[in-house]
Amino acid sequence: MTDHASEGVAANADADADAEASPDTDLDAKIEAARADLGGFDGVLVAFSGGVDSSVVAALAHDALGGDAVACTARSETLPEAELDDAKRVAGEIGIRHETVAFSELEDPNFVVNDGDRCYHCRTMRLGKMFERARELGIDVVCDGTNASDPGEGHRPGLRAVAEMDAYSPLLEHGFTKEDVRETARRYDLSVADKPSMACLSSRIPTGLEVTEERLSRVERAENLLRDWGFEQFRVRDHDGLARIEVGADELDRALTPGFAEAASEHLSEIGFDHVTLDLSGYRTGSVSPAGEEDGEESEGEATSALLDADYPVGE
Repeated sequence: MTDHASEGVAANADADADAEASPDTDLDAKIEAARADLGGFDGVLVAFSGGVDSSVVAALAHDALGGDAVACTARSETLPEAELDDAKRVAGEIGIRHETVAFSELEDPNFVVNDGDRCYHCRTMRLGKMFERARELGIDVVCDGTNASDPGEGHRPGLRAVAEMDAYSPLLEHGFTKEDVRETARRYDLSVADKPSMACLSSRIPTGLEVTEERLSRVERAENLLRDWGFEQFRVRDHDGLARIEVGADELDRALTPGFAEAASEHLSEIGFDHVTLDLSGYRTGSVSPAGEEDGEESEGEATSALLDADYPVGE
């Protein structure tokens, strides 16, 4: 009886150990399956923003295919220059060949009108350029960074474009959740493993207000300031000339100071905003879009930053 009891305790301990180990084992299996799948293609082109999702796809593809995997970033008015620089840098980390294509969403009136399907039109154009470049390179398969958490995260019309264009989503196919993606990025030692999401600049303009080059430009310049001041999770929403600043909950205390208020008011006014405000609710994904939409390439990120010291430059 004692032996059976001991065996039962040992069995339970083994089961507990297996249960504790299972998340890592499960992720190992997902990674191996995704690599095997990608390795079955003659070559792939990865729609690459330099965010964590597409970076993991690029790393897996490069791991599986070496020089037959290509990362491609689409340049347009809605991509901040800093994000393009990041994409180039991360492609270098991975060691994957990096291409760029250029297009303009502002040439499509369906995009400019900024209705509930804006992201559908953007993703359709963006993926269309990816498929064009893939054909030029003799590649049949275009991959994107959609993960298994994305379909359940609010209004995501861009996912419809992915399905219609027949892009391959290895993270979705093999059940990588948002946290799986970040853990895989850590295993590949990618610098973007904990990078907050950064959807395209048009997501800062409220639905129904036209997307224009002027609005995109002033949003980009305003967000560059916040980045220079040390903020990590933020948005500057453009309400037709009124700037609404959102920062992550962990960073809100830094923004609730007279120094920040003075600097933000001065510098954002110089950029072209008529009024400058701080949203006391903090950063929220898709706060100016329908049903929580912020359908850039990446899913919603977490506020990962600690409080940082910073000097806010104020003119004389």
